[in-house]
Amino acid sequence: MELDRLNSPNTSAIIFEVLGHHLQFSQDPNSKHLGTTVWDASMVLVKFLEKNCRKGRFCPSKLKGKRVIELGAGCGVAGFGMALLGCNVVSTDQIEVLPLLIKNVERNTSRIMQMNPGSDSFGSIQVAELNWGNADHIKAVGPPFDYIIGTDIVYAEHLLEPLFQTMLALSGPKTTILLGYEIRSTNVHDQMLNLWKRNFEVKIVPKAKMDSKYQHPSIQLFMMSLKHSDGNTDHVAQGSDQQVEEVRKSKHGKDKDVDKGSWVDEVDDVGCDKVTEDSMLVTSLQNGKLSEWEARRYGSMAARLLRDIKIT
Repeated sequence: MELDRLNSPNTSAIIFEVLGHHLQFSQDPNSKHLGTTVWDASMVLVKFLEKNCRKGRFCPSKLKGKRVIELGAGCGVAGFGMALLGCNVVSTDQIEVLPLLIKNVERNTSRIMQMNPGSDSFGSIQVAELNWGNADHIKAVGPPFDYIIGTDIVYAEHLLEPLFQTMLALSGPKTTILLGYEIRSTNVHDQMLNLWKRNFEVKIVPKAKMDSKYQHPSIQLFMMSLKHSDGNTDHVAQGSDQQVEEVRKSKHGKDKDVDKGSWVDEVDDVGCDKVTEDSMLVTSLQNGKLSEWEARRYGSMAARLLRDIKIT
């Protein structure tokens, strides 16, 4: 395993396989801007698309030509996942992040086209400035979109409302929103869900639908669609290619089955699972077997421990 594959203060680039293409994403972990780092949730989302692209709603034949906007694109990893499935993607972020994003888009687009000359399987990616809540920026990108995507863009309480209003402004009746993020604050997480559920039908993607390697209990993927005015909602998971049975508690304390093929719309308790996952990582280290993904998660686990330690 190459040492420069891990995120550290000295890691200037991440090489990541996206749908069979080894792409290189420049980053700057020393920057004061969070958008200049490749975050793990973007990898989880891309690998989710990769796992579910053979049939169903994410297969290239159904995504070809779909308009996608990525919010808080950062280094641009998630946008390439959709573009490689045939979508026309607009990757957006604040102006301070755009030079790095443009560099990654131009380099990796060139690499993909060189590897597949004459192929029309790759859609397109363009870059645009978009500050959440800015009406001029929103109008300039031309909503509504077929898909809105974003990864690790939920991290601060004061950004929840601008993000929510931006998603509303970019959405139409048939828009699907796919967001992935790592829970770092239960308070922000709860506020986020309450806000989203005002206007959106919110579903959480089951772990069984994710890549078996690129997942973690604290990283969740959400799929959302606008609620109808009559109170009914679009079922964002119609046509899913895997039937997942989940059990949830009814109001009377009895278990009832969720319809097969549907996404679970309740957030799992990540506390116990996180302990189990961290224990598995420790076991892997003791056995001397550590994948690149496990090494990244070790960094996250160490950060959580350091955050909880009070230095006096």
